[in-house]
Amino acid sequence: MIPVFKPLLEKEEFDAAHNTLEIGWLGMGKFVNKFEEEVKKFLQCEDKYVVAVSTGHAALHLGLLIAGVGPGDEVITPSFNNISDFQAILATGASPVFCDIHTDTLCIDLAKAEELVNEKTKAIIVMDYDVFLCDHDEVAKFAKKHNIRVIHDAAHSFGSKYKGKMIGSFSDITMFSFDPVKTITCLDGGALVVNTEEEMIALHQMRLVGMGQPASVMYQNKRAWTYSVDRLGFRYHMSNMHAAIGLAQLSKIAKISETRRWACKYYNETLKDVQEVTTPNTDFKDITPFLYYIKVAADIRDEFREYLIDKGIDIGIHWQPGHWFKLFEDTKKGDLTVTDTIAKEILSLPLHSCMAEEDLEKITTEIKRFFNK
Repeated sequence: MIPVFKPLLEKEEFDAAHNTLEIGWLGMGKFVNKFEEEVKKFLQCEDKYVVAVSTGHAALHLGLLIAGVGPGDEVITPSFNNISDFQAILATGASPVFCDIHTDTLCIDLAKAEELVNEKTKAIIVMDYDVFLCDHDEVAKFAKKHNIRVIHDAAHSFGSKYKGKMIGSFSDITMFSFDPVKTITCLDGGALVVNTEEEMIALHQMRLVGMGQPASVMYQNKRAWTYSVDRLGFRYHMSNMHAAIGLAQLSKIAKISETRRWACKYYNETLKDVQEVTTPNTDFKDITPFLYYIKVAADIRDEFREYLIDKGIDIGIHWQPGHWFKLFEDTKKGDLTVTDTIAKEILSLPLHSCMAEEDLEKITTEIKRFFNK
């Protein structure tokens, strides 16, 4: 089976894990500090602060809390988004408000978001999807107009650039995910990029169950045995082994980006004449793709997917919209016409770093065979 996801795990990652185990400091320590420093350097965001956490969901939850989101507030989010975003909003005591997306980019439709803003609106989540980025200039204008915070969900876009600027270098609050299937993985992990030292210190405390133990102490593979607890906290810190593997992954980000772009271009070029398949309308310039999606007619999607799986090709669906879930069936929402249409048509093809050309050839050949039969 050719999987949808396949992490690039090579000698460097195995050596990093072995080295961490030999050192024996398995909690948050020196490698976490180094990972934060290297991410900050890579993002070219010297005026911002990077905080590593245990998962992308943890980053979303803490990011919303840093934005001041709490009980009674509303947070606008695309319904076409990952369940982690909706659960993170609920975890603050706030309520999600579901917004529609653009047909071409599958990113949030700010014109429709305008219709959802009210006195309860505290923040907006904007998510870069697969191979497309939000219109972040317009996002900044929207937030300023309505005096709300922006949570930039960049779980799909680590390593990409928007108008020459690295994703993570310009948004209000940016979150990244480094989970097992992301472009780079820490086995599991996440990060937040924030604007002020005060926000960074608050995050340091919140990720470590509220303890006021200075991160600088733990970054020496040490513990402070006396500390204060002044705020609500969670067990959201990143471990040393996860950070060490993240560093190994980050060292090969150029190869990861280049080979994933190459695979996406291969798909676009090879499938361009298959009339029944809609491919992303982009040249992938400045993009480090996380997923590659196609759209097919809703009435044949299940048959098409079953055919490819039977041929040894796994096919993903990203995603079912939030308003389709029972938990959110009564959630406030706007017009979701595009979301409802896209969600019935979309499929994710396998995309890996350093993907084998024979796998790409097999996938595209079987797609053509299905529609030619």
